[in-house]
Amino acid sequence: MIESAIRMSEAGELLLSGVLDYRTGPNLREQGQALIKSSNAAALVVDCSAVEKSSSVGLSLLLCFMRDAQAAGKALSIRAMPEDMREIAQVSELTELLAHP
Repeated sequence: MIESAIRMSEAGELLLSGVLDYRTGPNLREQGQALIKSSNAAALVVDCSAVEKSSSVGLSLLLCFMRDAQAAGKALSIRAMPEDMREIAQVSELTELLAHP
């Protein structure tokens, strides 16, 4: 299992990885918020291609990151959302909100 993490790539993308659940969510939330605030980019992408598994916590993280970006005056889009996150988004009627801007 990959350790859960969020980091900024050299290309300026936020790379989210590992298992997103109640144990990893709070730390990822703080780290992601700090990365968004410190970025000089006008538009950010959260790449979820390395997410192994996600509960509703992962979806909550993405929504928090969107709010953080909006507060910082930045656009944020989500790439490669895993199927389990996509299914939770559909049930929660959040699919359109999380779609590319």
